[in-house]
Amino acid sequence: MSWSHSSCRVDFSIYSSVAGEWRHSQMTSMENTSKVNKFVLTGLIDAPEFQVPLFIIFSLIHLITLVGNLGIVALISNESYLHTPMYFFLSKLSLVDFAVTPKVMAGLLTGDKVISYNGCATQFYFVASFISTENFLLASMAYDRHAAICKPLYYTTTMTSTVCAHLASGAYIYGFLASSIVMGSMFNLSFCRSNIVHHFFCDIPPLLVLSCSDTHITELIVFILGSLNTFFPFLFIFTSYLLIFITILKIHSTEGRQKAFSTCASHLTAVSIFYGTIFFMYFQPSSSHSMDTDKIVSVFYTMIIPMMNPLVYSLRNEDVNDAFRKVASPNLSFLMFRAS
Repeated sequence: MSWSHSSCRVDFSIYSSVAGEWRHSQMTSMENTSKVNKFVLTGLIDAPEFQVPLFIIFSLIHLITLVGNLGIVALISNESYLHTPMYFFLSKLSLVDFAVTPKVMAGLLTGDKVISYNGCATQFYFVASFISTENFLLASMAYDRHAAICKPLYYTTTMTSTVCAHLASGAYIYGFLASSIVMGSMFNLSFCRSNIVHHFFCDIPPLLVLSCSDTHITELIVFILGSLNTFFPFLFIFTSYLLIFITILKIHSTEGRQKAFSTCASHLTAVSIFYGTIFFMYFQPSSSHSMDTDKIVSVFYTMIIPMMNPLVYSLRNEDVNDAFRKVASPNLSFLMFRAS
């Protein structure tokens, strides 16, 4: 009887020890599951021999983007005849055309593709905010072109400085607010499958793949806000240009039609490229996503489009070209004088 009692005591102590170890391992597993301190970005390409050429290419893209967009902002600020609604929105658009190029270049140069959890959230937040803001700024520019072509007699009373300020500030406020909601939902998920992000920056599709939480609510939030951020501005732009084209077709002179169309050709080109990449990237089934294709498309809307905007909007614009020549001519003359 005493042996049996002792045996029970020994078995109980063993059970307690095993249970304690199991609880500890479960708590450790849960902690590791819910807390990821860093992510590893796979980058654009795995081949090391292409890192230096890509670094040079992206450095040139970033330099052109930086000089082009800041140059546009400076020209519009300094030249009084560019203080019109169209150039006002263009200057605001230029301020959001900076995204993830510096981080990508650093990864190519050093080979360090690790990004902290907070750094990933911050990067995602600003990229999403800039894209959302750009959607509504493009819609505001379409409204400006509609007012200028369809109702020219009422243009000055329609596009007042107050209206322009409200449209621009509304685009910024909504863009950053919507991105805050998406970021909060995304980074409240638990990440346990892996911390390797198969992308060159923190984006929605590759992050959702890593989550071990139920992502249905997050996907619903992304879909609703993504639809508001994309389809509403796109529908507004489409309707504005439909009315613009109808008005242009009613113009009898060929010269008048060409002049009216040239005022919105640059904006229409940029809109087509921007929304083409956005729709392809975010509004297709998850099963249709290809990592390599997603990376290429992402390069367009994070790097190529910001570089193209100053070229598309400004270099084809005679007013901006005149302003650039006005600024550049004295400096060139001074340099030539010093060289002689």
